Amino acid sequence: MKSKRKLISVGIVVALAVVFGIAISAANQDKYTLKVPGGLAFSEFRGYENWEVIAASQGGEIIAVIVGNPVIIKAFKDGVPGNGKPFPDGSKMVKIHWNAKVNQGVPGASLMPVSEHDVDLMVKDSKRFPDGHGWGYGTFVIDPASNTFRPGNTSDKPPQEHDAKCGVECHEAAQSRDYVFTQLMPK
Repeated sequence: MKSKRKLISVGIVVALAVVFGIAISAANQDKYTLKVPGGLAFSEFRGYENWEVIAASQGGEIIAVIVGNPVIIKAFKDGVPGNGKPFPDGSKMVKIHWNAKVNQGVPGASLMPVSEHDVDLMVKDSKRFPDGHGWGYGTFVIDPASNTFRPGNTSDKPPQEHDAKCGVECHEAAQSRDYVFTQLMPK
């Protein structure tokens, strides 16, 4: 029961953080003008702030929420990739990461987001990204000093190349799931 309450608390905090974190970064920069060199443009994901949540996770002091466009949400609900079918072209996911810390002032000393860290983008487009098994990737890191995004680079942790193939190697481990680690969160 305690872990269920904790999971619900984290879910509520993460949902509020999505809205709050996106509103802050959007106020300081038109992120939709950014593009990964030779690859994905942030503008291809316009409106992701209103997409349905696929999953939430926490690792160390990072909280993440993954949202998906209607195409990928429908595919997940239809059983992809567990039914052996691949995600259709047009499937899009955005993974939003926040730096977090324990807030001792709330019941249960919950982990709370304190600043946005980065946004990862993923789109299925077999014609455009044949080298990525049909998937294109992009990472945009937020600079805490200026509260603006920039394309990820090799000095980031984890290091990111300057093209839309930056996630291909990592996602090889999920080949049996059409290169997608995420599963639709039970509701």
